[in-house]
Amino acid sequence: MKTKITWNEGMQFEAVSDGNLVGMDAKAPIGKNKAMTPKELVAAGLGGCTAMDVIALLKKHKQAYEKFEVEVDVTSSTGRHPAVFTEALLTFQLTGPVDKDIYLDSVKLSQTKYCGVSEMLSKAFPIKYVVVLNGEAIGEGHADFGGQA
Repeated sequence: MKTKITWNEGMQFEAVSDGNLVGMDAKAPIGKNKAMTPKELVAAGLGGCTAMDVIALLKKHKQAYEKFEVEVDVTSSTGRHPAVFTEALLTFQLTGPVDKDIYLDSVKLSQTKYCGVSEMLSKAFPIKYVVVLNGEAIGEGHADFGGQA
């Protein structure tokens, strides 16, 4: 995989990989806050990777979900530079007539076997998760890829 970063103006950059473009910017006053920051893109990559795993597994098991979201809440270090992520909490929220055990297993498999972004990042900081089905918390856990985290 090769990604090219190009400066536009101010603190605005574009990243292009395989023909797909994503903008980046810094928060004011350094930038104009017209796109996600690089750290926000890392958090989005974490959420997107695990969300794709879960949906693929739910589709494999022919589950009729109606709405699905993953909220990524990262905590950053304070009092040091550069600030780095120290913990992440993923909240998986799904509505629909889905089998609870299939849903729980799909999230667990993503966070222990399939999500490459979670595996990489869990080596740097803990990633915890909560699983919510139709407004009710039904499980929780943490990313664990064979004790390598």
